[in-house]
Amino acid sequence: MDCPSEETLIRMKLEGLSMIKSLVFDIENRKLTVFHSEESSEIENHLKELNLGSQLQETIVVQADELKDDSSVQSVENEKLAGVANEVQQKLKMSFTMFKSTFKISKMDCPSEETLIRMKLEGLSMIKSLVFDIENRKLTVFHSEESSEIENHLKELNLGSQLQETIVVQADEFKDNSSVQSKLLWTVLIINFAFFIIEITTGFISKSMGLVADSLDMLADALVYGLSLWAVGSTVFRKKKVAKLSGYFQLALALIGLIEVIRRFISFEAVPDFKTMIIVSILALIANSVCLYLLQKSKSEEAHMKATMIFTSNDIIVNTGVILAGILVLLTQSKYPDLIIGSIVFLIVVRGAFRILKLGK
Repeated sequence: MDCPSEETLIRMKLEGLSMIKSLVFDIENRKLTVFHSEESSEIENHLKELNLGSQLQETIVVQADELKDDSSVQSVENEKLAGVANEVQQKLKMSFTMFKSTFKISKMDCPSEETLIRMKLEGLSMIKSLVFDIENRKLTVFHSEESSEIENHLKELNLGSQLQETIVVQADEFKDNSSVQSKLLWTVLIINFAFFIIEITTGFISKSMGLVADSLDMLADALVYGLSLWAVGSTVFRKKKVAKLSGYFQLALALIGLIEVIRRFISFEAVPDFKTMIIVSILALIANSVCLYLLQKSKSEEAHMKATMIFTSNDIIVNTGVILAGILVLLTQSKYPDLIIGSIVFLIVVRGAFRILKLGK
């Protein structure tokens, strides 16, 4: 307690206790003397709730006439403190209220845009929570003060953002479930990266471009999830640098894959091993189904978790496509079904690479 604002804060905290008859402040020596009509631990508890380092030194019994009525002097002091009291009240009010802004973002349809937005808004200290609804392309921002900075930052991304409303809400309206969600996303990330290794290895062994392409799609997912979860305490610059490197790496692999597909189209190549294609793709399908089950089991209403479910559902479709290509290779004894599905998935990976590169801008 070293200034009038703390004195005002203490007065406001204790004013509801009817047992208190007088408060005498000694700010210079950081002491408070309380005259009260009955013994009670309420005064001590109320003071401790303020986290100002309060400590009871003594409680003694005194005569009632020892308490003087200094109301005339105190009224002058109260006038001096009126402005401070008003300021403290405003701060207290703000600490229990928050602003909730809802944005419509027309071009936000997958986790890469979510990551892009998170990285863009990360430097704004006023933001306390972001809630994404990718299905309806909406973003809800909880922030501690009114500002046009959030809207301006979103517009710079050219994702078609539009402010719909800003309202005042209670600070406890949003919950932080980040630790549970992080565990789930790490699980999905690890499974995706593990199957990237499995599929790219077996793809080259079996000469299947479908498996190689699907492995890069798995890698793209792992990179997006990793950028969302990695280095929470790192600087924005460092995150953007990693995003750029990841994007270029992904793009290079996808372009090499497309060139290889073209080469195999125009040259004589052996028919890929359909058994390996089908077996590995079925295992990848099972892995993605497990991921989808875990995500759905969480029953999370958070939009970025829903977006992860959508991403995983898309992976299941790609796995099914590679299985179908393997069956067609078996039936036709031709390399073309594998090359066609490989081309399609490689183009999907290229699109994902460009989205990752946008995170580094």
